[in-house]
Amino acid sequence: MRKAIILVLVLILLFGLSGCAGKQDPAGDNASIVVGFSQLGAESSWRIANTASMEQAAKEAGYSLMMENANQKQEKQIDAIRSFIAYRVDVIVFSPIVETGWDNVLTEAKQAGIPVILMDRMIETQDDSLYTAYIGADFYAEGRRAGEYLVRKADETGADKLRIVEICGTTDSTPMRDRQRGFMDVIGQDDRFTVIDSVDGDFLRSKGEECMRELLAKYGADGIDVIYSHNDSMTLGALDVLESLDDPAAKDMILITVDGEREAVDALKAGRINCVVQCTPHLGPDVMKLVGDLKDGKELSKVNHPDESAFTDFDDLSDPAVEGF
Repeated sequence: MRKAIILVLVLILLFGLSGCAGKQDPAGDNASIVVGFSQLGAESSWRIANTASMEQAAKEAGYSLMMENANQKQEKQIDAIRSFIAYRVDVIVFSPIVETGWDNVLTEAKQAGIPVILMDRMIETQDDSLYTAYIGADFYAEGRRAGEYLVRKADETGADKLRIVEICGTTDSTPMRDRQRGFMDVIGQDDRFTVIDSVDGDFLRSKGEECMRELLAKYGADGIDVIYSHNDSMTLGALDVLESLDDPAAKDMILITVDGEREAVDALKAGRINCVVQCTPHLGPDVMKLVGDLKDGKELSKVNHPDESAFTDFDDLSDPAVEGF
């Protein structure tokens, strides 16, 4: 009887050990990884597609994703990051609404030993050890592509004086600053171009519409030759206003936009927009690869950019490669 009891106990122990060993498979390891993700909002089709990309990529990688939407409020992002720290997530990923004001909460993450990946937007800090890596567009290069298109357009059409209005993204955000700087670095020394006004459209379609109405009231349709808008949502809002006018000058404006939403690319193909600079929202797979590299103890590149280009009215727009997201 005693031998039988001992045999049963041994079998239970062996079964338990085999069960523990079964948790060492890759899927089990991945399932134990928790990624805390603070999205800044849902202000545009780009942002919605970006969120979907993160959710899908986490699912495919087998990681658990804790997501909080900040609804355009920095304080909500800070609260979300602190909640991720309290939960002891493995990695924190966030898209900062603005560049400044992050040092305190990211110091807390560093002290907790939780790596931070910045996605889509950068921060301004004296201590770059507060984040492990950045993954996102080269916004400065996007601004330069917009400027290079305008220079070519002026060359092709023989324009000697073009008055530009700029509809900017959220003030002090990385894309706003860098898209403006890249654009100005290309056109700034060319006396054919004058930026007569820059206004804040906050990356929102409704604000793009509002900004366009204000600019038209201030300069008139015949006082504006070019609209450079920092994202498609604002551009499409401005376009709604322009197309409601019975004014030939409104139809003759050169429209340059950034992102690559399907609606904007369709408008380019229809001749309603002139240039769409790409900014891919599909960053999820790249982010999850960085998470996997961290898990494997690999050293990450500090800055990581996806490949991007631009679609313009100089291109063969029937090419299947010319498509939006």
